[in-house]
Amino acid sequence: MCARKSAFHPERQKTDGGADARWQTSIVAIVMAQFEGFPKTCIPYLKQLAKNNNREWFNDNKQRYEDCVRNPAMAFIAAMAPQLPALSPHFRAVAKKMGGSLMRVYRDTRFAGDKTPFKTNVGIHFRHELGKDVHAPGFYVHIEPGDCFLGAGIWHPEAPVLNGIREFIIDNPNAWKKATQAAAFSKDWALIGDTLVRPPRGIDPAHELLVDLKRKDFIACMNFDEARISQPGFVKFVMGNYQRASALVSYLCMAVDVPY
Repeated sequence: MCARKSAFHPERQKTDGGADARWQTSIVAIVMAQFEGFPKTCIPYLKQLAKNNNREWFNDNKQRYEDCVRNPAMAFIAAMAPQLPALSPHFRAVAKKMGGSLMRVYRDTRFAGDKTPFKTNVGIHFRHELGKDVHAPGFYVHIEPGDCFLGAGIWHPEAPVLNGIREFIIDNPNAWKKATQAAAFSKDWALIGDTLVRPPRGIDPAHELLVDLKRKDFIACMNFDEARISQPGFVKFVMGNYQRASALVSYLCMAVDVPY
């Protein structure tokens, strides 16, 4: 139920210079091959990783991670690259081992109570071209046993960006309602995330869009059945549903003053 909200948080990926370039060269034939879906072994592998979330098991099954997760994810990202411009020329699908659209499998446990070292989901983030410099909207794919969903929007924007979005909604309410209340969007997509308990300072408590103005995140998600990832039409499925959310992302791009 789109419960893994923190998965939307953008990561700054580390790069490995020449080693990464050599990896890309060696795998380019696989990546650029026609993507026909994730292997049916992907979900079972993630289930087993959740039960054996330790470095010894992961290292003993490293090739399974490559075969079940990373290589097919690279192929999916490569297949999405020529499709994204149909939504906007400003979003990037980068099929790189590190620093690309595929989020790292390693968890940052420095300040976490849960010290398990690995993520038990596949996270793929199609960032805005300005996403490394500003907090910009993006598109997301989350694959996890029992919790697969697509995402679109901005997660945890900083206070100036958040206030700017709220002001933009106040100044442009009709376009916001059109983007979020259209039947094509609201049929499967839903706005999620954290909200304030009280109205933001300076905003009329009786404002017709108060529910949205109290949001701390401007993220929408839609759930889908995990079997979908192994079907040949998965790229078409993702793109079709991103199209239904494109008005929301376009609106948010205007709100934060980045091109769509």
